Amino acid sequence: MTGDTGGRIAPEELRSHQWYGTDGLRSFSHRARTRQLGYLPEEHLGKPVIAILNTWSDINPCHVHLRDRAQAVKRGVWQAGGFPLEFPVSTLSETFQKPTPMLYRNMLAMETEELLRSYPVDGAVLLGGCDKSTPALLMGAASVDLPTVFVPAGPMLPGHWRNEVLGSGTDMWKYWDDKRAGLIGDCEMAELENGLARSPGHCMTMGTASTLTAAAEALGVTVPGASSIPAVDSGHDRMAAQSGLRIVELVWQQMTLSQILTADAYEDAVATVLALGGSTNAVIHLIAMAGRSGVKLTLDDFDRVARTVPVLANLRPGGRYLMEDFHFAGGLPGFLARLTDVLHLDRPTVTHSTMREQLDGALVHDDDVIRERDNPLAEEGGVAVLRGNLCPDGAVIKHIAAEPHLLRHTGPAVVFDDYKEMQRTINDPALALTPEHVLVLRNAGPKGGPGMPEYGMLPIPDYLLKQGVRDMVRISDARMSGTSYGACVLHVAPESFVGGPLALVRTGDLITLDVEARLLHLDVSDEEMESRRAGWTEPPARYGRGYGALYQDQITQADTGCDFAFLARQGDVPDPYAG
Repeated sequence: MTGDTGGRIAPEELRSHQWYGTDGLRSFSHRARTRQLGYLPEEHLGKPVIAILNTWSDINPCHVHLRDRAQAVKRGVWQAGGFPLEFPVSTLSETFQKPTPMLYRNMLAMETEELLRSYPVDGAVLLGGCDKSTPALLMGAASVDLPTVFVPAGPMLPGHWRNEVLGSGTDMWKYWDDKRAGLIGDCEMAELENGLARSPGHCMTMGTASTLTAAAEALGVTVPGASSIPAVDSGHDRMAAQSGLRIVELVWQQMTLSQILTADAYEDAVATVLALGGSTNAVIHLIAMAGRSGVKLTLDDFDRVARTVPVLANLRPGGRYLMEDFHFAGGLPGFLARLTDVLHLDRPTVTHSTMREQLDGALVHDDDVIRERDNPLAEEGGVAVLRGNLCPDGAVIKHIAAEPHLLRHTGPAVVFDDYKEMQRTINDPALALTPEHVLVLRNAGPKGGPGMPEYGMLPIPDYLLKQGVRDMVRISDARMSGTSYGACVLHVAPESFVGGPLALVRTGDLITLDVEARLLHLDVSDEEMESRRAGWTEPPARYGRGYGALYQDQITQADTGCDFAFLARQGDVPDPYAG
């Protein structure tokens, strides 16, 4: 910290002073244009300028309320003596954006970084929550390293149908399979359409959105308890205002994001995700986020931590409850209070000098929603990292959401070269699929997808569903929704599109999955694999121009976070000259 006012910087040391406070022509122009916007000098000169990055849009149901939350953030900034400016940024809607918003995560990260770097702002409040927006915003902000607070969008209200409580995503998959099995019809499905998602907010299961916003809170970049407040609860408005209040003080203290996003913070986020039974997508995103912070995080770190933490959150899809239950049971503060022996408690957060102080007094109010350590939902963290000749650079499985008998399984492969082919043929009786078969999907990874779509929960054939089969071993280089479930091996690296071993699998090959041994093995000799490789040819590029061409040229593999190579590397970026 610098300055002469008790650890606070002087107004002349604000970054925005370079734009507004000098005697040159450029500063005169900046002040004149600010008058054009209708602001008085007293409203902004000598005050921290706070950028509010808002991912709101009319077609993003997870974020449709963030227009109002931005007003609450502004209210807090004004009250604290700052000057708020709202910036619209890309909205990444998991629901509507094709082929997948994962294709555009790095684009939002770039937009975030360059917007914060190029405008006269001293700190940032980031509004997001739908799956890819949380890591994208934090990746971009970490690369700029200003004081920053994250405001999670919050989970939607629980779904309801015929006296059943529904979880978005998770129950969508369940009832869609019921329809395919002939157990329910079009009338029931029409009712489910109206009951599955009842309010603004992201999925209220422990899907990717809740997993990543919980990780953000564990990292220390939100106000305490922020990640589980329901999107339409008045407490969510208060949390947004509190975030606006807090960011102004962080600017005066020059508490930048790099002081929060340390190696210890990322390890605690990993422990949090695993103890929550969180989404496999968090593995990719946290590795990418850590890389932007100059922290090396690997699949091996996830597997190491997974063996030291139990699953304590009894939340769907691996458990029973939903995010509103989690919130009222104590939220993340109560949850983390039961993990203090594995956390780094002496690191700072955006609201407290240490995480220890932040968790002081945190309580759990429902021991079935947030389990005691001696009564876990699972003895080990909810994601396992697999190795073997089919995934030399790793793969992952959310084993707590799979049928236990499949966690050690050997069966013959049935290979689909792309998702459309799989959709066309999966129900063909000529395939003669049995529950023992292993469904293999390739060309669905970062380059092959493109964008690594959420294809990993391959559908079970209708005729097997009608026999009562609800899970099979499925393997792909794709991702799957955090709300999904099943014995789905994901993120196989290297992906098939670039010549990974998955490209060489043939229908009938025996594949062994052994989660306890962390093994994924293709029962084919090395000599045969080399022979097949000699006959493999690289597929043509997906894109001839545009952002897609940049993406396919720069995207890295799943085990290293799927960042762009030119963004992931370390290097200096000069602050712009404003004079």
